[in-house]
Amino acid sequence: MNNEIRVLDREGNEKAAAAAEGEVILAWRGFYEEGDRIVWHAGEADRFYVIRPDDTMDENLVYLTRDTVELEVPFEEKRFSYNPKSFDGEKHYLSMRPAEDWEIYAYRNLARNNMDQHGDPGCYPHASANVETRGESVFAARNAIDGFVANESHGKWPYESWGINQQDDAELTLEFGRPVEFDRIVLYTRADFPHDNWWEQVTFTFSDGSREVVSLEKSSRAHVIPMKKSGITWLKFGELKKADDPSPFPALTQIQVFGTYCR
Repeated sequence: MNNEIRVLDREGNEKAAAAAEGEVILAWRGFYEEGDRIVWHAGEADRFYVIRPDDTMDENLVYLTRDTVELEVPFEEKRFSYNPKSFDGEKHYLSMRPAEDWEIYAYRNLARNNMDQHGDPGCYPHASANVETRGESVFAARNAIDGFVANESHGKWPYESWGINQQDDAELTLEFGRPVEFDRIVLYTRADFPHDNWWEQVTFTFSDGSREVVSLEKSSRAHVIPMKKSGITWLKFGELKKADDPSPFPALTQIQVFGTYCR
């Protein structure tokens, strides 16, 4: 069955399209306008695909639970969490193909997905949270899995992060779409000191009912946490205990989960 990529305007009119069996490439000339959306149609749902949403963005190995995935092209404030060169200019390159087994079962960061978005996109991994500071794009949960780890400032790309709006019960959920096994979690906590605070203790809760309490320290470096789990479909990052510091602003720049999908 064919895979297809389409660019539609706010009225649903087609601006560009390409379709092919297996790998499909859409190279098109034109400008994105507010209200445009990119639609990937998969020939088969419940399958792994490799998708590139823009020539400035890395490919994503994702698991699709539906046959159509849409991405609204970001404009205005929503654009602040993306590279300003993304979705810009007159020439664009997008791609989609079924993933190979060697890619699916390779040891890698299972959390990264730079085309993640709010709601239930049917595209995994997917990050969501019970709070995002002021609802701003630069503090959205998706920023914690977009692949960028610059953490010594805050705000617009490349310093976007998950911001918790000073909420004590803040919690981020990371869903994998399929069972995974992993042996380490890596956190990049935001380190724009003295603007930022930091967490001294965090708790991971997993889909199998297990919990792990982890102590952290004030650092701009990666927090590498050895932790072996198998058969996990989601994890929650919560019960966040901030340090006794005048700043009320701890935040998460990136979460990485290293392992493989279960066969």
